[in-house]
Amino acid sequence: MSSLTSSKNSICSPTDSGPVVPTNQLLTFLQQLQETALETFGDKQFDPKLYVDLSLKSNLSSTREAFEKLPRSNDGTVSTSDLNRFLEDYLNGAEEDLVYAEPSDFVPEPEGFLPAVESAVVRGWALEVHSLWRNLSRRVAGMVVKQPELHTLLPLPKPVMIPGSRFREVYYWDSYWVIRGLLASKMYETAKGIVKNLISLIDEFGYVLNGARTYYTNRSQPPLLSAMIRDIYDRTGDMEFARKSLPALLKEHKFWNSGVHSVTILDAKGCNRTLSRHYAMWNKPRPESSTIDQETASKLSSDSEKKHLYRELASTAETGWDFQYKVDEEFFGSHNIGNDIHPTGRFKCIHTQAFLANVTGDCATSAHFLEAAEARKEAMNAVFWNEEMGQWLDYWLSKGTQCKDDYTWRASNQNRNIFASNFIPLWIDLFNSDRKLVEKVMQGTFPNGWAPLQHAIVEGLVRSGSKEARSMAEDIAVSWIRTNHVAFKKSGAMHEKYDVQKCGEFGGGGEYVPQTGFGWSNGVVLAFLEEFGWPKHKKIDC
Repeated sequence: MSSLTSSKNSICSPTDSGPVVPTNQLLTFLQQLQETALETFGDKQFDPKLYVDLSLKSNLSSTREAFEKLPRSNDGTVSTSDLNRFLEDYLNGAEEDLVYAEPSDFVPEPEGFLPAVESAVVRGWALEVHSLWRNLSRRVAGMVVKQPELHTLLPLPKPVMIPGSRFREVYYWDSYWVIRGLLASKMYETAKGIVKNLISLIDEFGYVLNGARTYYTNRSQPPLLSAMIRDIYDRTGDMEFARKSLPALLKEHKFWNSGVHSVTILDAKGCNRTLSRHYAMWNKPRPESSTIDQETASKLSSDSEKKHLYRELASTAETGWDFQYKVDEEFFGSHNIGNDIHPTGRFKCIHTQAFLANVTGDCATSAHFLEAAEARKEAMNAVFWNEEMGQWLDYWLSKGTQCKDDYTWRASNQNRNIFASNFIPLWIDLFNSDRKLVEKVMQGTFPNGWAPLQHAIVEGLVRSGSKEARSMAEDIAVSWIRTNHVAFKKSGAMHEKYDVQKCGEFGGGGEYVPQTGFGWSNGVVLAFLEEFGWPKHKKIDC
């Protein structure tokens, strides 16, 4: 994914370095409940996240006391009936922390909605997708605001759009594509509310959390807040909104460019290149996947190795990318799957901050970020670009014989596997404005599969201004729209993932069952239809 990650060939023994965000007693208890539930109910369709999303009906001490008094068999397990009774008596359902909120700016068919969609069938479906915003709209329940110590959900000031299904809270990078869809739906106030919620997290924690839960306070996600603000500004011209948002963006910029998130690499020409990496502030099992992570680490022998693995897993989760475990000797011999850098998100953030500072009259800040954007472009090309393949490749950080955070670039450390993310830098204007570069990248094979990647690649090609690139972009978008439409007509739902090898089939895999809803899938389909339209007689079926 055009990222930096710890080297599989590192000679250093795993160590735990870096900060750890403290957790609270409620979360510790809910993880214990999660483990007990797995023992009681078994692992068939077991979702560990459910149990850390529950809230308490009364104070923690009395709830814990009742839990400890539950009858247990000789092997320490609790019966199904006893655990179900405890859950009913002492905990609220995971969905009760949020209540339905009718979006203030929703209308069944907005004026000027998707004017280039001429097909009656596609237009009807697009309006169905548009109507899903009502299904996903929530606000934080009053009981969360009144007694936050009983909940893992974090109170937010404005209504929210959840992704759907098991994802009952706001997520950072999902919000970007949700907002793109809301803009197509002319729901500008709802989009602004999402940004204000994310800014409230920066005000409290210093960065946007992975999601609005206490168990996500140890990590962020790809930083796309500035892109959200830029897109809203472009549609609304709301200067005051942009001006008020800028201080939060400066604070987030500092978070990603200091401490453990900053990495310097000596490139092939002897120049130091600075990039930002994902690095979770955590060395324990992720609470929302605690039982899974413990099982993954069970074959490791030492506590230091386990802590290292847990930090790697959390850092991988910070990238926003889903992953599957390959449980074999190679994995447990290296278990370096995290510490990723997502340079595209950071670069897009820096470049957009320059624009927002300029339009709000802060010329000095704008000049600073323009200079930083150019330096980041050179760093990405120096570390990730592979001229032969015409792609920005993953790069393994090699620590050599000493455990230090300074690195020297080696061509052999580039990961030559092809991923969709190898093409994502095209999304950035400083890259897609280079016609020759775009033509080089277009010679590669574009993998498919995930809504945000589809959108980033397509939009990058479109913004290049090349007719050939736009044609390729439209081919990708049309294929994506078709498979979404056919799957919707078969299942009645929009899905988190799609099987791009089989038109109309939704995807699988990962550490949880794929979900429906689905915020970013809705947003990308509406954004594609807004960009390309759909002719009256064009086929929509596979």
